Amino acid sequence: MTTSEAGGEARCGIGTRLRRGRETRGLTVLQAAEKLHVDARILESLEAEDFAALGAPVYARGHLRRYADLVGEPYAELQSLYPATAQAGGPDLRRIPRGEPDRRSPRMVLLALVVLLGFAIAGLLWWLLALPATKAQPVSARSVRSASAEQLMTAIDAQVAARGAPAAIAGEARLALKFYGISWAEVTDASGRRLFEGLNAPDSARTLSGTPPLRVVIGNAPGVRVQLNGTQVALEGLLRRDGTARFMIDGSGHAAPLPPLVAHGG
Repeated sequence: MTTSEAGGEARCGIGTRLRRGRETRGLTVLQAAEKLHVDARILESLEAEDFAALGAPVYARGHLRRYADLVGEPYAELQSLYPATAQAGGPDLRRIPRGEPDRRSPRMVLLALVVLLGFAIAGLLWWLLALPATKAQPVSARSVRSASAEQLMTAIDAQVAARGAPAAIAGEARLALKFYGISWAEVTDASGRRLFEGLNAPDSARTLSGTPPLRVVIGNAPGVRVQLNGTQVALEGLLRRDGTARFMIDGSGHAAPLPPLVAHGG
């Protein structure tokens, strides 16, 4: 058997197994598409192994995962039969630009400590000079440095403790996003504050906190799991034909599609 024949046999296996699984469950293509809330042409393309019609490979794999789950086929096995040429079309995450570390931060921290030390010494001297003359005691420069250093360390410890304490703001909701494929996401809370925007790698996760309702826009939505306060949010009915999802989540976890004006320009 030649290499091309072996590859053709492997590709044939995906569509055949999906079609047999659907027929075993007594479903037509239209019925299966209705359950998945997708266009029937997407399932027809999967069964015909016309992966190019599904767009980028990341979208094709997302549709393949959901269809495999519906008809009871193990996705891992179907993924191993997925054409190598289609897998090679994904973006190279190693070329995603990363921000340069801010080298000014240590210098700014040092400057802040010097200013804080100056205020501490000035405050201590003012307090000593304001004491009644009858209670005034000789103060050496060494004692001033020791006392000011102690006050400085106390202030720094208080700042570190405040930074390390988790934020506990009443009325906020926690949104958890789990990405099974490459996906772009944007999340904004009720105050208009943008909680996150960017591209996410497969098998990565994001946890965000903000005031509900939260505005969420996701690319490759079939490959993303959404939870609000630990409860999974159902995306059925929110998926668009291009694989994206644009919706609002209230504090109770109910998701509704964004209005047209908000979805396209808001």
